[in-house]
Amino acid sequence: MSVLVLALVAGAVVGLALGALGGGGSVLAVPALIYLLGFTPAAATTASLLIVAATTATSLYAHARAGHVRWRAGAAFAAAGLLPAALAGAAATRLPQPVLTAAFAAVAALAAVRMLRPATAAPKEVRPLKAAGTGAGLGALTGLLGVGGGFLAVPALVTVLAFEMQAAVGTSLLVITTNSLASLMTRTGGAADLDWAVVAPFAGAAILGAWDGRRLAAKVSGARLQQVFAVLLLGVAAVMLVDAVV
Repeated sequence: MSVLVLALVAGAVVGLALGALGGGGSVLAVPALIYLLGFTPAAATTASLLIVAATTATSLYAHARAGHVRWRAGAAFAAAGLLPAALAGAAATRLPQPVLTAAFAAVAALAAVRMLRPATAAPKEVRPLKAAGTGAGLGALTGLLGVGGGFLAVPALVTVLAFEMQAAVGTSLLVITTNSLASLMTRTGGAADLDWAVVAPFAGAAILGAWDGRRLAAKVSGARLQQVFAVLLLGVAAVMLVDAVV
């Protein structure tokens, strides 16, 4: 199978998962880039940021038109993560590749566990300090590992800012897009060295896949989709952890 076909298939799967689940789908982008397309961990995290930013920005437009984005609260939440995202993005280019791989494996496992746990009820009041800390942590995660962090952003917006689920999903896309772009600003050299003949079709397929994912979510139980995806993520995390240790 040619590299172009692999990029298109992998991008479609990532976009489908992102669109169907609202968060967590982009976690598949990094392992796909490493194990299917031959990217180094550092290059894969940079490419993933570009793919995530493009896909979430497109999805953000659709959610905004539906009135599911809380712009002021989302902007404040995202602002707390801008500096951590930029600093972590710069640090990621200097970390040993096995460390990046092991850290990503841990995050993939965490995403899977989050998806398997029952939803947490929203609190009755907003906690500003905790919101700022959570926003900073999400920014650092996005910058370091090239993941959108939707699997953490959505429950954080529900439990910390008392958002209902639809608003949490829509607003998380604003947070993810902003953090991804902030991190990319510190990786301009790395982005210039990417194989754009692979990254561009991957991103294009992910964007189209995200639209199909939203239609799939309307037909299939969200809980069932999360369970299947969580099991897949646990497998990916195990493979990456073995790769980092061996």
